[in-house]
Amino acid sequence: MPNIKSAKKRVIVSAKKNLRNKSIRTNLRTVIKKANAAIESGASEETTMAARLAIKKIDQAVAKGVLHKNTAARKKSAIARRLGNA
Repeated sequence: MPNIKSAKKRVIVSAKKNLRNKSIRTNLRTVIKKANAAIESGASEETTMAARLAIKKIDQAVAKGVLHKNTAARKKSAIARRLGNA
């Protein structure tokens, strides 16, 4: 346990940010899974909407610092590839 005031604050701030990042990451995984399921099912309008939402959420995660931009590019590329092959 930290003794210095600033170290105590960092523990609290770190815990808050960890919770926020975990929430964003969990939501992102769910949206990506839904997009992949929609692509597998083959419903065209649902598929494009789910893929667009997944790409939007990926971009938001990058903006909030949860994902690295290269990781986001890879995930978006994979979704686009699956969408193109379907």
